[in-house]
Amino acid sequence: METHFHRELQKLRLTILEMAAHATTAIEDATTALIRRDVDLAGKVVAGDRHINALECDVDERSLRLIALDQPMAVDLRSIVATMRLSMDLERIGDESSNIARYARFLAERPKLSGLEGLEQLTGHAVGMARKAIDSFRNGDPGSAREVLVLDRRCNEIERETRAGFMEMMRKDGDTVERALHAIFAARSLERVGDLSTNIAESVIFIEEGLNIKHSCPQKV
Repeated sequence: METHFHRELQKLRLTILEMAAHATTAIEDATTALIRRDVDLAGKVVAGDRHINALECDVDERSLRLIALDQPMAVDLRSIVATMRLSMDLERIGDESSNIARYARFLAERPKLSGLEGLEQLTGHAVGMARKAIDSFRNGDPGSAREVLVLDRRCNEIERETRAGFMEMMRKDGDTVERALHAIFAARSLERVGDLSTNIAESVIFIEEGLNIKHSCPQKV
């Protein structure tokens, strides 16, 4: 028979899944606005960040109430703690998406920069990592989560290459400095999305296998 605790645990899961869906949409729309120079879509992303923040508050309140009132043990406690950590990373993906949208709006209102291929590659990689990490949580798939960990190194490499390209552009043409700096800021936010996706993947592994691989912590259930 389903208990009140497990009903509340299911509500918590539904809330975090809603938050994950909004975070996915935010990073997809932000990167689309960046590449397509879509000012209206960028504004939509910025406005939508408040809802993601509100959902994080809801997750925190539900989680703390479950821990305080029901004193869960073992697997249930592990799941709640990891869910709180995961909600923080989803909220930060929302924040970085909002930042990217602001950079997109700035760039869209000015002459288009050349040499955006690296930035386009980075957007695809970062969005792919976020999708895979969130899907691994939704499906309870630690194998897919581990694939995200492997992808993070390449994300960092692309960000460094992209940043170097824009630095060289600024060196050669002073008129590009302001725009190139905003492109670099966008690249940095995309790299952070990759890092946050890695955090989510680590939380999935913790939930599903009880392995805390963050910062090479000892492997305990």
